[in-house]
Amino acid sequence: MARKAFPLVSILFHHRVPLSISSSCSSKCSSPRIILHHQHHHNRIESKHSISHLLSKSLNSDHCIARNISDSHNQSMNSPAVLSIQSHVVHGYVGNKSSTFPLQILGFEVDNINSVQYSNHVHYKVFKGQRLDGSDLDDIFSALQANDLLQNYTHIQTGYCGSTSFLKSVVKVVRTIKETNPNIIYVCDPVLGDNDKFYVPEDQLLIYRDELLPMADIITPNQFEAQILSGIKIESENNIPKVTQALHSKGVPCIIITSTNLGNDLTLPAYGSRKMNDEFQRFKINIPKIDTNFVGTGDLFTALMMAWLHKTNDNLCESLENAVNIVQAVLRRTYQSAQMNGSMNDSSLELKLIQSKSDIENPPKCIKCYDLTVNGI
Repeated sequence: MARKAFPLVSILFHHRVPLSISSSCSSKCSSPRIILHHQHHHNRIESKHSISHLLSKSLNSDHCIARNISDSHNQSMNSPAVLSIQSHVVHGYVGNKSSTFPLQILGFEVDNINSVQYSNHVHYKVFKGQRLDGSDLDDIFSALQANDLLQNYTHIQTGYCGSTSFLKSVVKVVRTIKETNPNIIYVCDPVLGDNDKFYVPEDQLLIYRDELLPMADIITPNQFEAQILSGIKIESENNIPKVTQALHSKGVPCIIITSTNLGNDLTLPAYGSRKMNDEFQRFKINIPKIDTNFVGTGDLFTALMMAWLHKTNDNLCESLENAVNIVQAVLRRTYQSAQMNGSMNDSSLELKLIQSKSDIENPPKCIKCYDLTVNGI
C-alpha cells in the first residue's frame, strides 16, 4: 500500500480553529412514578388530574416517537450505501480508514472489504499485516451474495489492490454487482503509481484499462495514472482534453484527474471532465500546495467526490469545490497540529479527520472551479 500523492495545503488561508468533537449521550427514558394520597379529598382530585395529565403526555410522547421512527425509516430507505474495497490500517488514515468516517457523516451506509490489513501505512519504519488474494475476496463476496445483500448497494468504490489476483476478483465483483443492479454507481480509483513510478505489479494496468474502466462511472486517476491509462503524455494543459477524451472513449462518463504538475510553485491544478451524450463539461481547480507529504488524501478525495456528486445531483463543479476544500481544511488542520507538536513525522501527519467533522459537513468556500468548457479547452 503505497503513498498516493494529492495536492497539499497552503498556509496562506486564514486560520480555522480546530474543533473538538464530544460524544453525545443518549437520553434515558423512565416511567413517571405516581403517588396517590388518600387522606384528603382534594388530594385525590389532584391525583386524578395528574394521572390525566401524565397519560396525555405519554400519548403525545408515543406519537412523537412513532413519527420519529417513521422519519428515520424513510431516511434510511433513501440512504445511499457503498461497498468499498480498498486497503485498511489499524493506526492512521488510508484506504477504507480514510474514507469511511467522511462517507458516514455525509449520509452513506458503508460496508468495507479490505484488500490489505496492515498495522499502519508502509512509510513508517515498521509495518506488518496481511495482503489478501483473490480467493479471500471471492470467499467474502460469496457470503454477501448468499445473504441477498448486493441489492442494498447504490455505489461501489475500489482503491488500492496489493495483489493482481485480488484485482482480478474485483473485476468479477464489480461485474456481478452491475448485473444485479445496472443503476449502481461504480467509482474507480485506479491506484497504480505516481511520479512516473508503479507501486503495484505492472500487469494491473491492463486489468484497469481493459476491464474495470469500461464498467466505471467515475474515475479519479492522478497525472501518472491518467497518462498510462490513456497512452497520452500530459506535458501541458492542451493535452488534458485529449487524455480525458481517450478515457471517455473507454466508457467512463466522469473523470477527475486529481493532481498534475502543470501549475507553478504555489499550485497543483486538478481537472474534471464529464461526458453527457455528445457534450462535454470541463473544469479546472487550482489547489494550493506546501512541501509536506501526507498519506491517505487520494482515498479521502475519491470518497468525497462520490458523496458530493450524489448529494449535488452530479454537479461536477460544486462537487470538485467541496471535495478539494474539505481536503485542504483537513490538511491545514493536520499541518498546524504537527507544527504545534514540533514534529513532521509519519505519526504527527496522520490526517485529522475526526477534528474536521464540521468542515466535512459544511465545506469551506476558499477555492473555486474554472469552467474550461466556455474557453473551448
